[in-house]
Amino acid sequence: MREIEASLITKAVRDACIKANLELPPCLKERIENAAELEEKELAKGVMGDLVENLRAARELNVPICQDTGMAVIFAEIGQDVHIVGGDFDAAVNEGVALGYTEGFLRKSIVKDPLRRENTGDNTPAVIHTRIVSGDKIHLTVSPKGFGSENMSALKMMLPTATKEDIMNFVTDTVKKAGSNPCPPIVVGVGIGGDFEYSAILSKKALCRSVDQRHPDEFYSEMEEDLLKRINALDIGPQGFGGRTTALAVNIETAPTHIAGLPVAVNIGCHVTRHAEVTL
Repeated sequence: MREIEASLITKAVRDACIKANLELPPCLKERIENAAELEEKELAKGVMGDLVENLRAARELNVPICQDTGMAVIFAEIGQDVHIVGGDFDAAVNEGVALGYTEGFLRKSIVKDPLRRENTGDNTPAVIHTRIVSGDKIHLTVSPKGFGSENMSALKMMLPTATKEDIMNFVTDTVKKAGSNPCPPIVVGVGIGGDFEYSAILSKKALCRSVDQRHPDEFYSEMEEDLLKRINALDIGPQGFGGRTTALAVNIETAPTHIAGLPVAVNIGCHVTRHAEVTL
């Protein structure tokens, strides 16, 4: 049994909240830069150039890459041979979020109650998804999720008779309805299978996968590429002004499901689909 101090979890989450809001994953940054070169319409090329410049300025000035620094979503894989000492895990995570957002001068966007909307003042509580896994380590993925894109997400409980084409039409239609609202170019996370809530978690988890990493199953990796082509053919383009780059990537995550159902969730991430990972 390996002991891990709760204070180490707090520090790791604090640092990851700040890092995720100040730095894009290199693979996503590269896709944005490449898209700026590939755009043919002058307006689209100009918008993509502005996005590249925004990333450069954020890096040089050490400020967030987007003013919406998001709701803190934490995916935690906790080894079964870990014993957390000196505090409670959820409390340690939320303390880390509070410190990250206050000491990092990040915007605090969380309200205590969905209808009586008083701001908590420190961006807590976080949304925490915890899995117990083998080993003696804790792996944390910190994903600040802005709500311009979150609001454009969708979930559909399809019948088991639904085809691959039906699913692809649903995903494409969701992006089409979203239009410019999620600040394209976007990253599209798709969760297929599980049940009602797990399909949504899968779609959120899909946004935390590298845009350079395709699904290990060739059937789904081809589906990812096909969906990307269809979405980019919509001509929504950068920030909704038209162009070749509506989406930078489509990531699909799947899970077993019930014989009577086929849940499909689409979680949209804006052009700054952020996350930072740390292992303790």
